[in-house]
Amino acid sequence: MKNFLRNLKLTWKYTKTQRIKILSFLILNIITIIIGIILPILSANQIIQLTNNSLEQLVYITLVVFGIEVLRNIVDYIARMFMQIIYRETFKEIQIDLGREILKIENKCLDENSSGVFIQRLTSDVGSVAEIFNVLNNHVTRIITNIGILIAIFLINKFALIFIIIMLLLVFLLEKRRLQLYDINDKSVRNKNESAVGFISELIRGARDIKMLNAEKSCINELKNRITDVNEEKYNFLKIDKKWQFFRGMTIDVFDTGIVFLLIYLILNQNLEVAMALVIYNYMGKVIHIVDYLGSLAEHIEDFNNSCERVFNIINEEEFSKEIFGKKHLEKVNGNFEFKDVSFAYKEDEIVLKDLSFKVNAKETVAFVGKTGSGKSTIFNLLCKMYDIKDGKITIDGVDIKELDKDSIRGNITIISQSPYIFNLSIRDNLKLVKQDLTENEMIDACKLACIHDFILTLKDGYDTIVGEGGISLSGGQRQRLAIARAFVQKTEIILLDEATSALDNETQNNIKKAIENLQDKYTILIIAHRLSTIINSDRILYLNDGKIEAEGTHKELLKNCKAYKTLYESEDIKIEN
Repeated sequence: MKNFLRNLKLTWKYTKTQRIKILSFLILNIITIIIGIILPILSANQIIQLTNNSLEQLVYITLVVFGIEVLRNIVDYIARMFMQIIYRETFKEIQIDLGREILKIENKCLDENSSGVFIQRLTSDVGSVAEIFNVLNNHVTRIITNIGILIAIFLINKFALIFIIIMLLLVFLLEKRRLQLYDINDKSVRNKNESAVGFISELIRGARDIKMLNAEKSCINELKNRITDVNEEKYNFLKIDKKWQFFRGMTIDVFDTGIVFLLIYLILNQNLEVAMALVIYNYMGKVIHIVDYLGSLAEHIEDFNNSCERVFNIINEEEFSKEIFGKKHLEKVNGNFEFKDVSFAYKEDEIVLKDLSFKVNAKETVAFVGKTGSGKSTIFNLLCKMYDIKDGKITIDGVDIKELDKDSIRGNITIISQSPYIFNLSIRDNLKLVKQDLTENEMIDACKLACIHDFILTLKDGYDTIVGEGGISLSGGQRQRLAIARAFVQKTEIILLDEATSALDNETQNNIKKAIENLQDKYTILIIAHRLSTIINSDRILYLNDGKIEAEGTHKELLKNCKAYKTLYESEDIKIEN
């Protein structure tokens, strides 16, 4: 109960805009409870008037019952409308907050966990959390209403009430045991389901590659194994659950039979009238629902607690570490930065950078080259603070990036990767993601600079063309040019190009090369390129090997002084990967 109250308090803060509706909703439900208590008494009176052959009184009472039923339906309809709005808005607020917090999670944690973990929590778990107010209302209202019926039975005959209470206690104990097992098995099912959802997500995103690799059979087998695990876990869960429901059902059947014999005994001993016995028997079926509602409420509370644990563990940083930024803000970044004895490893025993030191001056164009795994892309990741360094120091304009806030770092750096992610939005909206107040002229200028404007004009919907998930309707070169245009829209002081022209044809690459050259001396530009011909005009080129700078200089200087660089340049057709 302590966890439930804590979780309820955490959820309550997401209902700020709905407090008036919640108050109105509670008032309507109090009316529903009162009606629920009055109706059994009136219904009992109907039976009495019928057995006494008082037809005139029966008609009068029936009309009153009808009027109250109509009122209840109207009140119930309005209450449900309020609840739908409360649920919708609470769901929205929690989902937005959770989405915001997921984007704050350290990249290391994102790398180590399947996307299914976050998809499940962002969808079904948030739904379970937001639904708690509706659940509480429905079940508490019904429980109180049925307690009202118990009071009515007490007024008729205390022996029948004692019998029913004993029955309720026994059924409750069976239900309590079922719920204990439910909680244990529910957690196991959720974990298995996360694994399956994660793989399904990867299966959909990687469908094209799976087809190209002719790997459908092995992927379907893996999918089959994961779904089978989930279904078996669910089956075992339901099997145990149904077994305890069977025990409870048998117990209720025994008591149903017992109450008949008790009522007969009371009638024979003139302790109860036949009409009152009919009322008790008629409402005993409703009274037993108290246990059903209590059990269902406990089940929903367990589900709510489990979902809250999974949702708020992310929001409150109890399970996944969040990115940490400093508080210092730079209004304008000049573009100077320095690596001082920086060491870094993605995994503890796999060092990528070793005591790396170098300095880049504002408005300078510097290129990084080297073999696969030499640490080129890692330098970019660290400069954007996508990962925290193990040892050493990275500064921007002389300030340690650990002291800078997020906007000072990422708001002043544009990175164009070799595999840019394009969202399933229109071209216009993809560009507006980085600048919401983007004007038409700014958008067109950026696309012209990226050599994609003419292509966009050939599309039926032009800039309003939806490009599909990951930009699937575009070619690799078109996706990269759109990503370059998106970067140009940002107009940051530091531009990082991580193999940004790798998917472009020679003509387009030359155009982009000219565009980049036009930016030189105006921005700090860092380039990783597999074609060395694209970086020969850089102010400096750093040759990396095994996480260290092996040589540094201009293109001509490296050709003369660095054998490894010269070998790479002379084998221009060989692709150098990160």
